[in-house]
Amino acid sequence: MRRFLWGFLVVLLLVVAVLVARGQDGLIAGMHEGDFAALVIAIALLLFIGTVVFGLFRERLSQALVSALAWMAIGLLLAVGYTYRGDLREVGERVLAQLMPGRPATRGRTVEIARTSNGGFSVTTQINGVRVPMVLDTGATAVVLTYEAAKAAGLPLEVISYTVNVDTANGRTRAAPVTLDRVAIGGITERSVPALIAQPGRLRTNLLGMSFLNRLESWEVRGDRLLLRAYP
Repeated sequence: MRRFLWGFLVVLLLVVAVLVARGQDGLIAGMHEGDFAALVIAIALLLFIGTVVFGLFRERLSQALVSALAWMAIGLLLAVGYTYRGDLREVGERVLAQLMPGRPATRGRTVEIARTSNGGFSVTTQINGVRVPMVLDTGATAVVLTYEAAKAAGLPLEVISYTVNVDTANGRTRAAPVTLDRVAIGGITERSVPALIAQPGRLRTNLLGMSFLNRLESWEVRGDRLLLRAYP
């Protein structure tokens, strides 16, 4: 610190000498006297602050550099994450869909669903805004809901009539025709979807049938994934 103070005094003396020996036109190194003095003062202050900081932290300089680099890395990761947040969200959805079969992963107009361990496709569906688990059944001509699921979705059970004959795993029974206001799977939403409501106790699983699948541009099973694609 003592050496720096002597150096600082020498710099000031040199500045004074330069000011005294300035040219007749009042310019110093092509600058006006005031501008030159301000520049010198700014440089001197920067040197002073830098020396003080170095003197205080020279024993922990390596730690300070590591911390600075760590914060720079964190800032860079945050910037990259914000820039590519859409892509990262899509990747996250696909990872969750793989870890949690039935959870839809949306990519543009396509929804992907992973096959479950029993070989089928469970599909997490929103019916009129209510979460309803379903099973893909291409043999079902319509979406079929259990009585309990229909009640949870707020359907008017008190006015329905069981007039449609259907075949289930438990044998032949009757179901009530209804129209679902909104059926959504991931980013795909279809409105006014024809469906059936099974009688109480006659159906254990909600079925995602052809009355929904036929609304799509395409659907297919590719390996262990069900791919649903909506119209643009």
